[in-house]
Order: sequence, then C-alpha cells, then structure tokens
Amino acid sequence: MSIQAPYTAFPNKFRQDLLAGNTLIGCWSALGSPISTEVLGLAGFDWLLMDLEHAPNDILSLIPQLMALKTSSSAPVVRPQWNDTVLIKRLLDAGVFNFLIPFVQSVEEAKAAVAATRYPPHGVRGVSVAQRSNVYGTVPDYLNIVNDNITVAVQIENQAGVAAAAEIAAVDGVDALFVGPSDLAAALGHLGNAAHPEVQAAIKTVFEKAKSQGKASGILAPVEADARRYLDMGATFVAVGSDLGVFKAATATLKNKYI
Repeated sequence: MSIQAPYTAFPNKFRQDLLAGNTLIGCWSALGSPISTEVLGLAGFDWLLMDLEHAPNDILSLIPQLMALKTSSSAPVVRPQWNDTVLIKRLLDAGVFNFLIPFVQSVEEAKAAVAATRYPPHGVRGVSVAQRSNVYGTVPDYLNIVNDNITVAVQIENQAGVAAAAEIAAVDGVDALFVGPSDLAAALGHLGNAAHPEVQAAIKTVFEKAKSQGKASGILAPVEADARRYLDMGATFVAVGSDLGVFKAATATLKNKYI
C-alpha cells in the first residue's frame, strides 16, 4: 500500500481537481466511528463522504473522524442534515471545507447553500476568530483565503432539481451537481428502482446540464456496473461504495466460508 501526502485545506486540491474535471473516486463513511474512518482513510480514495443526513453522526462525533483523517490523502466531504445556514456554519467552524448539500431543487436554494459557506460580502457566514477551521486562530490570512477553498456540491433528488439543473449548476460557487439516485427514483414514482429507464434518463440529464455549465457531476453507485456506466456518462465525482456495505458483505462472506 503506497502512502500519499495528506489532504490539506489550503490550497484545497480536492476542489481544484473537481473544478478541473478530474475523475475523483470516493467512498461513503457511514459507520460513525473514528476507527473505521481512519481505516477507510488508508485505502487512498480521493474523497470520503461523512454523512450527517442518513448516518448517526453529529458535530461531536464528526470531529474525531476528521482528526482520524489528518494523515490520509482522502479529502473529507460532509453532508449536513439539511441545507441550513446554522448547521453549515457550525460545520465550517468544526473544520469542514467540502460540502455535499442535500435536496437542492432551485437556484435560490443553491445560492443559499453557497452564501452559507462564504464570509461577507460574498455570503452570510458568521465570523468566529478562533475555531477549529482556522486552527484556533493560527492560520495566517484565513479570513481572506478561506472562501476560495470551500467546496459546494449540491444534491439533485427530485423532478424540480432535474428541471433546474442547468440553472443550479450556473450558480457561482456551486462546484458540482450530485445525483441522489434513490430519492430521485422515489420522486419519479420508481421507489427502490434507480435502474428504471426514466430515472436513468433523468440522471443523464443532470450530468449533461452540469457539463453544459462547466461543472462536475457525481453520484453514489455501490454496484460496480452502475459506477462504470455513470463514469461513461460523464460523471467525475463518484462514490463506489460505503464502509457499511463493505463491512456487511465481508462479514457475511467470512461467515459463509464455514457453512
């Protein structure tokens, strides 16, 4: 296993690579444990998603996981519970630089997500002069450089989001569109069937609309054939599994060896 240089927020190479259209392969971190996150960080994924929306995480459980990745080359990406200015502000101060904002379905919601991550005059982020994000007040010129080192990807999960995808992607500060395939399938009337042709067509539309605005697109695809299909469609920001899924499958395989 090769050891790569650890991810750093200044400059935020993850954001630079995302904006450059480089292929970034990631994995979901859903177990909520700093130990499992630390082990996941050894694999060398480009990014790891720490989930506060559908996993049992909060800020106090998130911070030890961020600490566990300090020597990893994997960029931490965090999905908050909602597109909420207060939640995002607290995550920023906790040391989050890369965001996946759930359930964005309009230009107004996309602009609000970006504004929540930026200091005035470019946004509405509250100012704290000593917090974890600026290493407790020790990062020189933090207030002037941090806005350009925050990643905002927004999640498209319903018909309204798909219809407005091009306009959402065009919002300054939105770096990527990310499809939530399960929620999109449910919204289109195909609950549990993201493979339905109507859902696949909507996913392709989001990827195309993102590309038309020069923005990256991504998706969660734990089945290899799906991930490769989405990469062929043009997605560059793809999560190919989760720690929970890997652990579940590996333990079942191990047990079944002795049946």
